[in-house]
Amino acid sequence: MSPAIHHVRPNARRGAFRTIADAVRAADNEDEIRIAAGEYRERLLIDRAVTLVAEEGPGTVRLTAVAPGLPALEVSASATLNGVTVSGADPSRPLVLVTAGTTELLDCDIAGGRVEAVRSASLRVTRSVIREAALAGVHADTTGTVWLTGALVTNVEGTGVVVSGAATAHLTDSTVRSVSGSGVRVRGEATAVIQRCAVDGPGRNGLLVEERAAVVLDECRLKDAAAEAVRVLGSSPRAEDDESGGVRITGGEVTGAGAAGILAAGTGDVLVSTCSVRDSGAAGVSVDGSARLELVDCRINDSHASGVVVRGSATAVVTDTTVRGAEGNGILVAERAEVRVTDTTVRESAYSAVHVAGEAKARLISVRVEDTPEHGIGVTDRAQLTSEDCRVTGCGLSGLHLDGYAAATVDGMTVRRSRNGVTAQSRGETRVQGVRIVAVERAGITCGPDTSAEFTDCRISGAGTAGVVVAEKATPTLRDCAVSDTAGSGLVVAREGDPTVVRSTVKGTGKNGLFVGEGGKGRYEDCVLSATEYPAVHVAGEARPVLRNLLVTETDEDLSVDEGAEPDVEGCASRDVKNAVWPAPGTSTSASPVAAQTAVAGPQRAADTTAKGDAESGDGEEEVPQESLEDLLAELGLLVGLERVKHDVSSLVKLMQMVRRREEAGLAAPPLSRHLVFAGNPGTGKTTVARLYGRILAAVGLLARGHLVEADRSALVGEYVGHTGPKTQRVFEEAMGGVLFIDEAYSLTPAAGSNDFGHEAIATLVKLMEDHRDSVVVIVAGYPDEMEHFIDSNPGLASRFSRTLLFEDYDTPELVNIVEHHAERHQYRLTDPAREALTAYFEATPRGERFGNGRTARQTFQAMTERQAYRVAEMAAPCETDLITLRPQDLPEWP
Repeated sequence: MSPAIHHVRPNARRGAFRTIADAVRAADNEDEIRIAAGEYRERLLIDRAVTLVAEEGPGTVRLTAVAPGLPALEVSASATLNGVTVSGADPSRPLVLVTAGTTELLDCDIAGGRVEAVRSASLRVTRSVIREAALAGVHADTTGTVWLTGALVTNVEGTGVVVSGAATAHLTDSTVRSVSGSGVRVRGEATAVIQRCAVDGPGRNGLLVEERAAVVLDECRLKDAAAEAVRVLGSSPRAEDDESGGVRITGGEVTGAGAAGILAAGTGDVLVSTCSVRDSGAAGVSVDGSARLELVDCRINDSHASGVVVRGSATAVVTDTTVRGAEGNGILVAERAEVRVTDTTVRESAYSAVHVAGEAKARLISVRVEDTPEHGIGVTDRAQLTSEDCRVTGCGLSGLHLDGYAAATVDGMTVRRSRNGVTAQSRGETRVQGVRIVAVERAGITCGPDTSAEFTDCRISGAGTAGVVVAEKATPTLRDCAVSDTAGSGLVVAREGDPTVVRSTVKGTGKNGLFVGEGGKGRYEDCVLSATEYPAVHVAGEARPVLRNLLVTETDEDLSVDEGAEPDVEGCASRDVKNAVWPAPGTSTSASPVAAQTAVAGPQRAADTTAKGDAESGDGEEEVPQESLEDLLAELGLLVGLERVKHDVSSLVKLMQMVRRREEAGLAAPPLSRHLVFAGNPGTGKTTVARLYGRILAAVGLLARGHLVEADRSALVGEYVGHTGPKTQRVFEEAMGGVLFIDEAYSLTPAAGSNDFGHEAIATLVKLMEDHRDSVVVIVAGYPDEMEHFIDSNPGLASRFSRTLLFEDYDTPELVNIVEHHAERHQYRLTDPAREALTAYFEATPRGERFGNGRTARQTFQAMTERQAYRVAEMAAPCETDLITLRPQDLPEWP
């Protein structure tokens, strides 16, 4: 028998039912009930498989609850509602309650209460709206299945959709918005598959997963959640062979979360692939507890804290992912967490691109780091790093920085255009192999006090100061390494530094090839030193290095020895050396230490002071007779640009001379602070002027030595309570008699409410400045606005830093002039067309936050020489003019 059709018309006298309930009671399974337009105030119980249809289309039939607290519609069979509006008076109670069977709401409008499926019921909601509910819009607490397709859940004072118990939910092409709680909440043993859905502006999380629930999120958009967009607080697999557990997020985007974009803090698995996480209020992706995270082919952009955070005992695997623009670290691994990062790029983070701390373990494979003001990769505490084939470019501090008792095994890293190359200050086991360090501003490799790192097959080229610096009591080993084209010395060894250097080469240094400072030691064997500007080997007083089978070539002097030095020389030789102490290869054995010292009697050229602070910084000041004030002021005048700074320094010199004369006359010195604030953008000559300022004060007689010790946040701030004070004091003591230069000093000022130890460093610094007011000059430097905030952060700073020197950006002619200085120094010349093209190039260069001023000019010159080398290499028979001439085509591509 065919299904019957029943009609409901409130005003009909015959042929139709006056209430929907009457029609339901009269109907059989599979019958259809057509309802005329109008409002029906009744409580409807459907216990059979019928279809209710709004006869004149969706929105024309309104079923209104009559009893507060009771559902307007309760279904215990497989019924369908098509185009019906259901209205309730109590938003906190179920408005549509499904207790059995499979109910379908098609093109319906449910307003004033939630839709709830319980017991074993199933529910289909298609092209329907659920609104103005409280606690939840849809609640599935059933062993059945719930489908939401093309649905809208909105204006809910609570959670949009709750899936709990053992329910299974499928959300497809649906939207949840304007809810005060989470958009979707899945808990218990429930499973949810969410595809192509949108959750906009929830008052808490976009998706909340708890307990042992499992979720698949596919091509969804979660926008502007007040808390985390995705928060996972459980999600363990149900059994060893049960792959349905955990959370899988594929495609889609997470934007504008008030806290983390994705947070996993439970014990289960979270897989995120081909997903974009952008503009999160905290971390982009964060995993804690014992959770397991996998990120594949994701983009984590513009996080307001770190991009990826792994803490607790969590583990993470990050593959083919880009982390960009994080306001904290790019990737932060802490506590006991473990992470493996492969084929991933981290760029433009505000702090170290990759930071590993606590007892965490990190393995980095083919990771690319670009453009961070701090370290490229930083490892501290007792963390462990394994790195393979990584590339680091454009770091404001070190490309790789090791501190505390961190352990590291590094194979095949490249560091380019950073402030330092590798800084090994950790007392943990450190093995570095196959590292290439190119064009760093300061030292290529720095070995901190009491460290014993091992370096094998490392190459350092174009370091701005020393190639390798060995600090006090450091005992590193360098095997088969090469240092070339450094502005300072190739290797610098401080007091009690005791390196082992074997089968290594040093070539083309601006100062000594090997500089062993006062009290320095070490064993140097089977090494070649060539083309050094100063004596290839200099041994300072009280130094006792062991020199075995060294070969010096193509330089003016092979060896200089200060009084009191005791080098142990055997088998060393010189070739093509103008003033040789050692014999030519294959002749008699080298001179004894006494003979060597006699042979080089007279004026010495030792590139680097033996002061501990200078050795560690790699700046290498010369121990020369007292410099004249006139010469120093002339040197200041030769600097490109900086006219305002030059005037300010000259005025200060006059004041200092007056102070000195009053002291010599027995008069009290006026209350004049010598400490300065250098405010300016990067690359404007702040460090250069600071170094000159110290030498000028020494020439005036107001400083004992005038040397410069550079420090930054990492040198002053500790990692735990009680660590910061001693670190700050140690750096301050290194600067006694000279200048302590603190770059980016504003980084010592922590964010409000944080547990940072920067304030302790500031307080310690203020006290030391008071205790040693006549022994040290402190210069703090950084961006103008940030420096003003820094000075205001502590009353003691404002009283001690009363004078600011403003370093203005270089204009285009000055940048061209800087390039020409570099060209002249390195025996190149620019053609007139090249000079004109260079002017146009700098005019077109954006002058934003990342513009490097003098650094940009230096990098441009370096790029020109590289391009010129490639061009000349293609010539069949280049002449000398070709080798030294820079032409317009040698300029890098336009910025």
